[in-house]
Formats: sequence, C-alpha cells, structure tokens
Amino acid sequence: MVRWTGLLFVVGAALFALGVLLSLPPASPPLLSAVTYAIGAVFFTAAATLQVVLARRDLPEAQRRSLRLRARTSDWLSAAIQLLGTVLFNINTMDAVLTIGARPAVIDTEVWMPDIAGSSAFLVSSAIAIVPEVRARRHSHVADASQRIAFLNLTGSVLFGASAVGALVLRSGTDVSLVWANIGTLFGAVCFLVAAWLFGWPQRSRTARADGSSTSGHLTAKR
Repeated sequence: MVRWTGLLFVVGAALFALGVLLSLPPASPPLLSAVTYAIGAVFFTAAATLQVVLARRDLPEAQRRSLRLRARTSDWLSAAIQLLGTVLFNINTMDAVLTIGARPAVIDTEVWMPDIAGSSAFLVSSAIAIVPEVRARRHSHVADASQRIAFLNLTGSVLFGASAVGALVLRSGTDVSLVWANIGTLFGAVCFLVAAWLFGWPQRSRTARADGSSTSGHLTAKR
C-alpha cells in the first residue's frame, strides 16, 4: 500500500506539472490544461485516501475505532487534513473546467475559493507532518529520507499557496500574477513528486542492511 500511495501521488503531481506546461503555448486550448489538472486532482485524492488508511492501520485497535481518538494522533490528523485539501482541489479543478470564459466574480467564487482553501489545508497538513512523531510513523521504512520528504512536502505546499494567491482573478479579468500561479504550481508539483518518489521507492540501502536484515520499524526521528 505504501508503494501505491507513492505512485498515485507521483502521477497526480506529474499531471499538475504537465498542466502548467500545456498552458504555456499561446495556441494551447485552456480546456486541455484544465482537464489535466482535474485528472491530477483525482490521483491526489486517491493517494491521500490511502495515506489516511495507512495512518489508521498503524494505530492501536482502540484508536482505530474512535474518530475522536484518531483525531488526537498527529499522523492521522495530518493525513485527514491532506485528504480534505485534495477534495477541495477536485472541486477547484472541475469548476475550472466548467467555468472557462466565465466572469471574474464567478471564477473567484467557484474556482479560486476552493483553490486557496485546498492550498491552506495542504499547508497545515505539511506543517503537522514535520513533527518527529508523525515522521516516525509515516517514514519508518525510509528513515534517512524522512526529513527530506517532510520538507519537500512543506515547500510544495508553500508554493501551491503562492500559486493560489497569484491565481486570484481581478475585476479587470487578469490574474494577480499568472507568472507566480504557474511557477508555484509547477515547482510545487515537482516537490510533491520527488517526495512521493522517496516515500514509495526507497533505495535498498535505506531499507535493508548489508546482511539483508530489515531496518524498517519505528524510526527515531531526526530533529
């Protein structure tokens, strides 16, 4: 399940990066990049759902059965907030497909609002995931990459937030900063892609000793 989670995040992030590249040629139809983002958001949601399942699976049985107790666990809480963010991106990207050419007020309400809310959820989730306890649970199979994964995800979330701010449509019909919207999405997606790859495909040296024994298990997280 770890590898599937990583794979789905990799594909989702790659599609978001591709969506930016498809939007750059002047002759490229806006619908093409919009649909690419929408498909990428579906992969993000599928990956985030598996992340929640993984976080729940690692809890003691009593905590698994109680939403109140699960919500007290930072790893599960981070995963749940991340899932919420991906659902908001589903709304954001699907509305972007349906409202191409609409008035700025409509775009800001139906596209930008879920975008900034989803970006904020990602930022909160990534901030929680930096906590050593969360990294210890989530990255036990790739202990020496734990810090890199956490900070790559946080950087990606900050860039997605910058992208959302830049994507706000003014009354004149122009974005606050189309450059920042594209840069934030592109490089944020790259950060998520690399983090997901490190999570899903750890090098053998990270998961096994020279004698072949496993080094997975609870990690003493680096501070």
